[in-house]
Amino acid sequence: MSTRAQIEEAILPPLVALMLAAVVGDALILIYGQSPADVYALLIEGTWGNAYGLGQVLYKATTLVFTGLAVGLGLRAGLFNIGAESQLAAGGFCAALVGMALPPGIPAILCLPLYLLAAAFGGGLVGAVPGVLKARFGAHEVIVTIMLNFIVLALLNYLTSAKVHVPDTLHTPELKSGALPRVGDLLPSFHGSAANATSLLAIAAAIALGWFLFRTRAGFELRAVGLQSRAAEYAGINVSGVVWRALAISGAVAGVGGLNYVVGYKHYYEEGFATGAGFLGIAVALVGRNHPVGIVVAALLFATLSQGGLAVNALVPKQMVDVLQAVVILAVSTSVPEVRQLLRGARGSSEK
Repeated sequence: MSTRAQIEEAILPPLVALMLAAVVGDALILIYGQSPADVYALLIEGTWGNAYGLGQVLYKATTLVFTGLAVGLGLRAGLFNIGAESQLAAGGFCAALVGMALPPGIPAILCLPLYLLAAAFGGGLVGAVPGVLKARFGAHEVIVTIMLNFIVLALLNYLTSAKVHVPDTLHTPELKSGALPRVGDLLPSFHGSAANATSLLAIAAAIALGWFLFRTRAGFELRAVGLQSRAAEYAGINVSGVVWRALAISGAVAGVGGLNYVVGYKHYYEEGFATGAGFLGIAVALVGRNHPVGIVVAALLFATLSQGGLAVNALVPKQMVDVLQAVVILAVSTSVPEVRQLLRGARGSSEK
């Protein structure tokens, strides 16, 4: 397949899906008695049209990039990781424990490696459990990761409320050192937004994961197992090893996403901070076609819709934006294969 054909198949199907979603969104807005142009203008103004809204979009997109990358990595290996939510929370909790133990006054640049290791360890440990059970006993990763969400989140809530919480609150003490700077600290126009330096880590994670998947032997083996595990095993690949490592790495990536809240925004771990982010990461991965670049774009899209729902609440219910998110997912899942088939058919006709 030529480079031009690859670009067409990467760009055109999602664009068609978004156009279909926009048409459905227009119909919903008209049914509610509002002007689609007014609603979309308000949505853009409340997100990308001002510094605070943009900061909130970047903050929400950062977490979704990590959870989307985690789910996408698993899907590349033929594994459906539904546990990004508990892995995200576990990573944030472990980072908070490190921040509580550090001496005061240490610069963020020196603390960051410790936070990264702690968050990756917490998320990776939760991800490794279903990986080992899948590789060793054939347990289905969907069931195990779903159940682990309840177990891990309940355990973290117990540890927070019974062992390390600040009295009369549901969060841990603040980090003593190494909190990452917010964008508002450097750019006053972003003051009040939650955007912080973790966004740079999200970009770095997407680049690193792209290099791992498409430029390394381990990444090739992972993708080979995802495409056809029996053929990969026949070729000499240790399928069981790839399976548990893929889920462990997937969990570690999701765990690092916990730094966005714990180290970059609030500077403590709080019960419920990960609610919804793990499951929305599944949608981000699917819409982004499990490719790091597509996942970053999809994370920005869903973050814009999430923040935009608050902005358009004066004209339409916020739930309408939630419906629009679902329409985007359905449009991508149904229209992308059809558009690709049409493109290949058109190229086949032109070559005859």
